[in-house]
Amino acid sequence: MFAGALVLLVAVAAVRLTSRSGLPTLLLYLGIGMLIGQDGLGVEFSDAELTQVLGYAALVVILAEGGLGTNWRHIRPAVPAAAVLATFGVAVSVAVTAAAAHYLVGLDWQLALVMGAVVSSTDAAAVFSVLRRVPLPRRLSSTLEAESGFNDAPVVLLVVGFSAAEGLGSGEAGVAGWLLLPAEMLLQLVIGLAVGLVVGRLGAYALRQVALPAAGLYPIAVLALAVLAYAAGALAQGSGFLAVYVAALVMGNARLPHRPALRGFADAMAWVAQIGLFVLLGLLVNPAELVADFWPAVVIGLALTLVARPLSVTLSLLPFRRPLREQVLLSWAGLRGAVPIVLATIPMVSGLAGSDRVFNIVFVLVVVFTLLQGPTLPWLARRLRLREGEQATDLDIESAPLDRLRAHLLSLTIPEGSRMHGVEVAELRLPPGAAVTLVVRDGASFVPEPVTVLRRGDELLVVTTDPVRDAVERRLLAVGRGGKLAGWLGRTGTASR
Repeated sequence: MFAGALVLLVAVAAVRLTSRSGLPTLLLYLGIGMLIGQDGLGVEFSDAELTQVLGYAALVVILAEGGLGTNWRHIRPAVPAAAVLATFGVAVSVAVTAAAAHYLVGLDWQLALVMGAVVSSTDAAAVFSVLRRVPLPRRLSSTLEAESGFNDAPVVLLVVGFSAAEGLGSGEAGVAGWLLLPAEMLLQLVIGLAVGLVVGRLGAYALRQVALPAAGLYPIAVLALAVLAYAAGALAQGSGFLAVYVAALVMGNARLPHRPALRGFADAMAWVAQIGLFVLLGLLVNPAELVADFWPAVVIGLALTLVARPLSVTLSLLPFRRPLREQVLLSWAGLRGAVPIVLATIPMVSGLAGSDRVFNIVFVLVVVFTLLQGPTLPWLARRLRLREGEQATDLDIESAPLDRLRAHLLSLTIPEGSRMHGVEVAELRLPPGAAVTLVVRDGASFVPEPVTVLRRGDELLVVTTDPVRDAVERRLLAVGRGGKLAGWLGRTGTASR
């Protein structure tokens, strides 16, 4: 317990160091794991199966946090492009990378295909972390978010399929395995999507109807529902990763009670998952074995970064006519992180010959190209003039149920870009049964008058009865987007619901 707490504290302190230096946090976490491992302080750990199980659990939490923090209204226009990148783009990337691994490094075709599949998934944790630091235009950031949330599912299916030696043999059985793999992958994706939608909608409905006795129970319930979505998807022979991301995306956009607290809890759990996962992966690797696989990793990484990823982006985005500079940034922003290293344990657990070398190559590739891509992404965005992020305009409304009073307390802060700035309280035209009861401005609170003019940065408390709560939220969102004339301009609050 002492050692675990010490590692966690060092990892938390490392976040501050990396935020100043620009280095990706995952490298420090991997370094901590290697430092306390068998070539460092002497802690021996070589259980690939346990690493895979714990890695899957960590990825579930990371994907859940990503889904909960994603605004569906923002990413909806980018979903078609992201879906093509996560399927067709992955296939192109796997083919090109596998060819490079076979012809340039000398891996046999099965190992080469496993390698191509393992490294073809962008890492959700890495992408979400970078997007917090680099203000990209909404269309680009939404595409990267959605792609990183979607592409884990098909890549996992490909890695599992390629790692099964009996499915890639010669003769009729081998041909049948190849032909059935795409159909099986599509079926699992459809099942995962369906399970995620069902669990997300039912979970959101239940949480909106039930007033739990403590605010801290809501985040626990949401996390449990996310894990339930993964487990149900897997038990139904579908993609559990897609199910958990979709379920979290649905719940994160469902106006749940205590949403800011929910997101804060999910963010904290995702940090714990990342720290534990990277330290564990650092423990699993044997640094002495990495030297021999350094240059093969560099060769495969260059093929992936400079050929496979740009080609997959270009071909996938042909129907969407994205500008060249956006394609360049999307190509360079295909960050790898924990996901490829976790996926590299699948062939090890399957007993595939040569899988240890695949793991070592993937580990070196992730470290080297994370050092290369992560710090240079902000510079590239500036050079391409793609750093102009849009100001936040949507209100983030937190709802706290007052069960005994059959009412709800809504709290919100007027963001910088909101058109609610300059609107009088009376001009909100809230439905009967709702009232703005308190305004907090510059640290001072007061009861507003009907003629009180709202300003950006104001915090509002709105009390509403049960029957009109949804209408009040829609009206507040509409005024935030369209100002006092939202009703006449056709601006509503239904788009993000």
